[in-house]
Amino acid sequence: METNNRNEKQKGEVILSKVSEMTREKWIMSTFPEWGTWLVEDIENEVVQPGNVAMWWLGCTGIWFKTPGGANITIDLWCGNGKRTHGDGKMKVGHQMANMCGGRKMQPNLRNVPFVIDPFAFKQVDAVLATHYHQDHMSAEWAAHVINSGMTTTDENGKEIPVPFIGPLKSVETWVKWGVPEDRCRIVKPGDTIKIKDLEIVCLDSFDRTCIVTTDSTGPDREELTGVCPTDMDDKAVNYLVKTPGGNIYHSTSPSTSPSTARTTTSTWPSAPSARTPSACRTR
Repeated sequence: METNNRNEKQKGEVILSKVSEMTREKWIMSTFPEWGTWLVEDIENEVVQPGNVAMWWLGCTGIWFKTPGGANITIDLWCGNGKRTHGDGKMKVGHQMANMCGGRKMQPNLRNVPFVIDPFAFKQVDAVLATHYHQDHMSAEWAAHVINSGMTTTDENGKEIPVPFIGPLKSVETWVKWGVPEDRCRIVKPGDTIKIKDLEIVCLDSFDRTCIVTTDSTGPDREELTGVCPTDMDDKAVNYLVKTPGGNIYHSTSPSTSPSTARTTTSTWPSAPSARTPSACRTR
């Protein structure tokens, strides 16, 4: 009986200790990302057969591509949060959504899918691409891991090089502002072609409607957009045609179209990702 009482007392002390030591920070560290490294391991362990391509949708327009030749690239990988409130229920004056709709009431543009990867657990990627510079299409967290982990890839000649960051001018300016070395970045415009192992990526023009109404400043000094025809879209956004061994994949910015789409994406299309969140698809 004495032994049982001692055991019960020890169990009670352990429970009380766990409760008393629990903090918000410990909860966050032990709970997020919600899938741990399950999907990281799935991507790293996937062996893509010849004539195929593997894709993983990671929220918003974030996609991970993997090919038979071992190319791993991300486009628009977003590891951050959605819009935060400012306490007054209003968007900042000059925010692109306020410019686009003419309203001021805060819109709940939130992350609607669970956070399913641990960006700091990946061991390899060959290129980081962005279609444009909005916060839900780029990630300082992912950039930090790629830079600080010393990841490398190989160029067209087989030479080992640091993993490049590829996107339009405004995206490159954002990466550089975050601390990505300028010589790691490549500015692309419509018409440019990028080769990464067995991938070929063609840059196409974009008319992203939110980029059109995004100003460099959101203060009183912001430029006037009313009645002005945008002439800097190539600096703000691009779409990508990703040519893979499993077919061609068109990756656009936030809802946008390109006059080039009809004539450049008529090759075999891969299956679309399923409705599961997130999901993977492999073309056959």
